[in-house]
Amino acid sequence: MDLLTVSRAQGDVEALADHLRDRRVVALVGAGCSTESGIPDYRGPESIKRERRPIQYQEFVGRPAARVRYWARSMIGWPRIRAARPNAGHFALAAMEGSGLLHGVITQNVDGLHQAAGSRRVVELHGSLDRVRCLDCGGVVSRTQYQSQLLDLNTAWIERFTIQSGPGDAEAAPDGDAELPAEAMEQFAVPPCDHCGGVMKPDVVFFGENVPAETVASAWELFEAGDALLVLGSSLTVYSGRRFIYRAQKEGVPIAIVNVGPTRADEAAVVKVEGRTGEVLPRLHHLLLQS
Repeated sequence: MDLLTVSRAQGDVEALADHLRDRRVVALVGAGCSTESGIPDYRGPESIKRERRPIQYQEFVGRPAARVRYWARSMIGWPRIRAARPNAGHFALAAMEGSGLLHGVITQNVDGLHQAAGSRRVVELHGSLDRVRCLDCGGVVSRTQYQSQLLDLNTAWIERFTIQSGPGDAEAAPDGDAELPAEAMEQFAVPPCDHCGGVMKPDVVFFGENVPAETVASAWELFEAGDALLVLGSSLTVYSGRRFIYRAQKEGVPIAIVNVGPTRADEAAVVKVEGRTGEVLPRLHHLLLQS
């Protein structure tokens, strides 16, 4: 029985540790690493229970009503993202980096939890919700500052929907916003850029938007510094993450996966452990320290 068969049959973290030992490991991290911190995802086991159409880049750019809908939801959903804390998986990755067992993290997440846990070498492939950027002049402000502007401009709106203290009964959504009824979009005001009056957008990559070239370059630089790719909590449905699988296959870089449910690289993996990252990674770190 080969290593792939053993690890799939037993969920063998020891086989994973044996594979990664004495290698320069780079982690490719998806939303499954943050679900244990209370941030929902789009494609995990629970997401199939929700019908949720994420905002599209062209829709946000081309339709003022779409921007109103996004920012109204985001104003309510942001406190949940801001309050989220790293889980055991994030802390294990930071500890592995500190121990010299992990070279760095390429993350598809936009919640900043890797840095909050202490990870130092992180490429945020899809940006960060903690920043807001003007599409016209390129100016950047913190999400905290922009949240204050949203709240100040929409005092009456907030009182109308009695949601001053946070999300209330609004259902959390994966991209840091919340589900709200259609009538909640009426009379909501979106602050323009303080500098040029332009359109403000969260500094994240929306569906249908390209990852910035400089971010891709940074991700490839980190990838090339490793000799093993560890995929964590990602179904690899989105090409921006799957591209690293194609490159690893082409160059003979071994791929290991920890995920709940199937991924689009299962057949390419030399090790696949079915499990939550918050449970598997602390155990993996312990085993690697013993070598």
